[in-house]
Amino acid sequence: MSMMKEFKDFAMKGNVIDLAVGIIIGAAFGKIVSSVVNDVIMPPIGLLVGGITFTDIKIIMKDAVSDPATGKVIKEAVTLKIGNFIQTLVDFTIIAFSVFMLVKGLNRLSRKKEGEAAPPPPAVTKDQELLTEIRDLLKK
Repeated sequence: MSMMKEFKDFAMKGNVIDLAVGIIIGAAFGKIVSSVVNDVIMPPIGLLVGGITFTDIKIIMKDAVSDPATGKVIKEAVTLKIGNFIQTLVDFTIIAFSVFMLVKGLNRLSRKKEGEAAPPPPAVTKDQELLTEIRDLLKK
């Protein structure tokens, strides 16, 4: 029973729940970025480079084998789907840049909080004031 209690304590910690929420939101954000890349960014780029749809870019390494009598495909073609790879790279770049900007913003906020939280220097005591005067007189 102690193992179940340990697991419950672990699972209910704030950090684990925050991590789970972050993963769920990250997955949703990935879908949004994929949609932006596939549906908004890549079509104009394809149009600019001559009407190419990037997902159609592939290198056929081995042609498909089909039955001559029925025309049915027996073995699929072996292809390198370079267009899908390019779109995935663009997805990754956008997500990486977004995460970078988020971390940069959080770091800036935490630096401001640290600067504001610095306590004012303590007031100079009478003893310190006298020692400072003695030091200054000795320098002269």
